[in-house]
Order: sequence, then structure tokens, then C-alpha cells
Amino acid sequence: MRCDLHVHSIASGMFGAPGLSRLARESYNDPAEVYSRLKSLGMSIVTVTDHDSIEVAESLRRHPDFFVSEEVTVNMPSGTEVHVGAYAISERDHIEIQRRRKDFVSLLMYLTERKIFFSVNHVFSGLTGRREVEDFSWFASYAPAFETRNGQMWQESNASAARLAAGLGKIAIAGSDSHTIAGVGLTYTEVPGARTVEEYFAGLRAGRGRVHGAHGSYWKITADVYRIIWGMIGEKPWTAALAPISVLVPAFTAGHWLNEVRFCKKWAALLDGQAKRPRMLWDVDSRVEASLAS
Repeated sequence: MRCDLHVHSIASGMFGAPGLSRLARESYNDPAEVYSRLKSLGMSIVTVTDHDSIEVAESLRRHPDFFVSEEVTVNMPSGTEVHVGAYAISERDHIEIQRRRKDFVSLLMYLTERKIFFSVNHVFSGLTGRREVEDFSWFASYAPAFETRNGQMWQESNASAARLAAGLGKIAIAGSDSHTIAGVGLTYTEVPGARTVEEYFAGLRAGRGRVHGAHGSYWKITADVYRIIWGMIGEKPWTAALAPISVLVPAFTAGHWLNEVRFCKKWAALLDGQAKRPRMLWDVDSRVEASLAS
């Protein structure tokens, strides 16, 4: 049973780059087209992980092989942000997750209580900004899974995530993280022998998951930015007047890619060879005792 565990659609919100946050969306993928492409590429079950949204559930829940998920933007105790994939959730779960996402400890307690499978996505990426050593201690102690193959990330970034996951005994998952139709379904997680969504996640928890598919590259992300610009022009024809500045896209994506390489090398060097024993919740944040008491 195969599933691309990291997919975006038009419901993922606006593009985060400076100057484009009011013009372009993160993705112009139509949910129905996403579903059809995933099925054509052999995905047994389908989910969409939009940023802090389950809007596509309305149009896709009629498919018996679809389940609801989201990519949650979470505030860590250190003040940093991280993206967490939360899988096979209900509408009630989504509401509670969004209520708690500004407080990682509170969110962690809810996900654990509800036995919701979740992962830390693109562990060695600077997409969400800075990272602190403390963040990795939280991940090591309490995240059941790491995304070890992301279809948009540098291959060495994925390899570093895989090494960290293996060293900490974490579940490895994979997804395309595709914001355009071109990459949807090209990176995925397989669980042999599973027949239902429940068996799929039981298999992941039991360590039977296998990651497959493509890594990212500079050329891949550059092409995707151009596809997003094309989608923006299709939705807002007047933005075609801005087309001449699209010649700067390769320079923009080159800067982004070099930053990703630097980010990965920095944190991989710091974490490689460190003690394998994870710090526990009470070692990291003294506020936990108060949280538990409440």
C-alpha cells in the first residue's frame, strides 16, 4: 500500500516569499486533479496536507480511499517554527490542533492523547526559519516520525534526516511536498501487506514502512516557481504585467537553494556523533510540570 504523505493544493494559502504574499498562492493544484494523478501513479490511498487547512476534505471525502491530514505550522518553546504532518484526523481534531499549534507542548499532549500519527517534516530545511538545538531535543524525545525523503529537498538533506531518524529509532516517512501537479506522487511511503488506512499506519508504527521516490533539486524547484507564476497569471490575469521580472526567478531560487545547503550542513555537522539518548520533556522545558498539573 502506497501513499504520498506530503501533498499540497490550492487550499495551502498564499505564497510566503516577500512581495508575493498578496499575489500568488502556495499551490494552484486542484484537489480533484491531485487525486486523479496520485491514483494514476499507483497510490493506494490518498491524503492532502495543506498548510493549517483541511478544506479539500469537502471535495475528496466521497472517495473511500481518501483520509484527512494537514501540515501544521507549530511554534516551538524556543520561539522557532516547525512544520508537523498530522495524519488521519477528524474535523474536531483539526479545530483542536489549530487552537494549540502556537504551543508545541499543548499540541504534543493532544496528539499523544488522541494517538494521532505525526511527523516532523523537512527536518534539515530552513524553510520555516531558524532552528535551535533545543528543537532537536524535543523532536528526539517525542516525535514518532521524521520525514526522511522530501521530494523538494536536497538529497543530502534527506540523507541527514534518514541518519538522524535511524540513530534515534524514529519512523521514516516520505512525501513529494509538491506544490505543483508535476511532482505529485513521485515520492511516497510504502507499507507492504496493508489493506486499509488503519493497517497502513499500524504498519508504519511497527516499522514496516519504506520510503521511495525522487529527491529535490535546484532545477526542480525553479521549474515549480515558474509553474506557480503561471498559475497566478491564470487566476489574476492582470499580474501578467509583472512577467518581465520572472527572469529573476533562477537567481531567487539559487539563493534559496544555497541557504538550504548551508542550513543542512550546519545542523548535520552539529548533530552527527552526538549522544543517542534523547533528552526528555522535563529536561527541556521547566514549564511542563505546570502544563501537566493543569
